[in-house]
Parts: sequence; C-alpha cells; structure tokens
Amino acid sequence: MVVAHLTSAHPVHDVRIYVKECRTLRAAGYDVVLVAPGCADSVDDLGVRIVGRPRRRRRLGRILFTTLEVLVEALRTRAEIVHFHDPELIPSGLLLKLLGRRVIYDVHENLPDQVLNKTWLPQGFRKVIGALMDGVERAAALAFDGIVAATPQIACRFPSRKTNVVQNFPIKSEFTTVGVSEHERSPRVVYVGNIAEIRGIVQMVRAMELIRERAPKLRMSIAGAFSDPSLQDRVASMPGWQSVDFLGWQPREGIAELLRGAVAGLVVLHPTRSYMEAYPVKLFEYMAAGIPVIASDFPLWREIVGSARCGLLVNPLDPEQIAEATLWLLEHEKEARAMGVSGAEAVRSTFNWDKEAEKLTALYSRLSSQQGS
Repeated sequence: MVVAHLTSAHPVHDVRIYVKECRTLRAAGYDVVLVAPGCADSVDDLGVRIVGRPRRRRRLGRILFTTLEVLVEALRTRAEIVHFHDPELIPSGLLLKLLGRRVIYDVHENLPDQVLNKTWLPQGFRKVIGALMDGVERAAALAFDGIVAATPQIACRFPSRKTNVVQNFPIKSEFTTVGVSEHERSPRVVYVGNIAEIRGIVQMVRAMELIRERAPKLRMSIAGAFSDPSLQDRVASMPGWQSVDFLGWQPREGIAELLRGAVAGLVVLHPTRSYMEAYPVKLFEYMAAGIPVIASDFPLWREIVGSARCGLLVNPLDPEQIAEATLWLLEHEKEARAMGVSGAEAVRSTFNWDKEAEKLTALYSRLSSQQGS
C-alpha cells in the first residue's frame, strides 16, 4: 500500500516526520512517499521515496503556491493513505478526502495557542485569528479519518474516537552510550533545537555571563538555528556569548556525540500556554543521552523530571536560577551522574519511540483494513 506524508513547511529530514514516522512505516512494509519543500528527489537506504518541491522564503508564497504543489504531488503518488503535517494543508486534506483518500492530520502543536505567539501577526488580531483557526481545525477533523496528536493535551481538542496520541519520544538506538566517568565529563552545557527569544536564548546567555565568574572554563554548546537573524546579532553582543560555541545545525549522530558527557542539557522555554503543555523533544533526548536536565518549572514538566529524578527545575525567566542550577550540577558530580542514569532509564522503560511506533502502525493497520473493505 502506498502512503504519502505531506509537508509544506517542515524540512525534509524533520525528526518527527521523516526519521520517526516515515521510516517506521517503511520498516513496517508500506510504500512510503514523503513530499517536502527544499530538497531534491531521492530514495533513502530503507526505500522511503522523497519528492522535493521548491522552498519559498516568503510565508505568503508558501501558503499560496507550495501547498498547491504539494497537493499535486500527493495526487501523482496515487497514495491510498495521505498523512499531512501542517495546518495550511487542511484544504488539501479535505480535497484529498473528497477524492477518496484516507486522510490523517498530524497535529504537532496547539494551533490556537501557537497563534498567540506569532510576532508577525498584529497583536490585536491574534486572539480572533486563533479562535478562527481553532474552529477550522475542529470542523476539518470531523472529515478526516485519523488525527495524530503529538501530546495528550493537543489530543483533547479532537474527537477521541479518531484521535491517536503519538509522542515525540527519542529513538533508543540513537543514544546507546549512557553514563560517563568523572574524567570523561566535559565542562559544557548544551542546548539543541530552534533558537528563539521565547525559547530562552537571552536568559541562557545571560546565565553564562554569571557562571563565568565562578567557572570560567565552562562553556555552552548550541546546536540549532536562529529564527531571527537580528536576534543572533543581539545575543552575540552580550558578554555571555564569549562562553558560547555556536555550532549551527548538526546531524543526528552529531547531536548524540555532543550530548555525551555534558554537565547538563538546557530546556528553559518561556511560560507560554503552548510550551507549558508541550513535551519538548530535547528534554527526552537529554535524558536518553544520560545527562541531567535543567528545565522550566512547569507543572507538567515537574511530573516528568520529578518522577524520573533526572534534573533540576528553574524559573526560565531568571538567569540567576539557571546559573545556580548549572553550577550545582558542575560541583556535585556524583549526584549529577545519578540524575543522568535515572533519566536514561526512564527513557528506556517509558519515554521512547518504540512504544509510540506501535500506536502509529496500529492506526495504519486499521485504516488499511478499512481501505480494503
């Protein structure tokens, strides 16, 4: 059976879409096609077929033209099940449903809350637009054959009978080495992922300035990309940036090696409703790599970090708390190693992709049997 995954906004090797979902389905025996912008046509080592479309820099061009091109390619694949990943593809999903395809909508984030943080939208219109998008998503969901939600909180917005929670937990095999001796520990903290003010970059750099007075050799390694070039210029002018190694985007194997032996992994997202109800991938990847986490003190995250005993919680808006937590882990090596081992065990037993992959393939098996009936 041919299945097509569609995105007009995500990069072709997006971890959730390609690394986890497409490759999982291909390994389960499906003929998988991924249609994505900004890449050439290719076939990977497992046999996932990738169909590339031009990437447009301007948002309006992407919404008007890239979505149409992705729809055309989806029709060309003759896929019986179509799985799309962007709200802007909802009209395409509805049309594909009318044309007889089985359609799955993969909801990565809580869209109404996400709209409230879109700085490119006029602030006075964000609530209205968010409410409108909420209505559009809920209405469209009634037509689709399946909803795949990235968190339980997102799933609550959609009909339970067709909604499946498939979370972004780590692939265990990517993090095979856990725990290091005190001689192997590297004097660095790590941040991995998109870089934005709302994700705590200003507070992290300010914390490094405070740390330098007591631990001048400690550095922060950042692997990711800035969402706004002007933000990069601003933080690069901060004194704490002298203690930062900015690496840009790194391959998956590079991330695993970067995390190995770090003092801590930072995930200090700001307290927006969207983030407070999220399960950030980086949190679980830090845990999988066997390093302690320094995380925002949100009620949901407190349950995870507290139950796993895998790190320290801080006010993400307070650079002094971030600095003190970092220094504590640096100075208490035995306790820090125990936190890392405990977090890795929690990933092996609970927070891993193996369990989520079973949910995804069960959904496809169910839709495949309906398609054939």
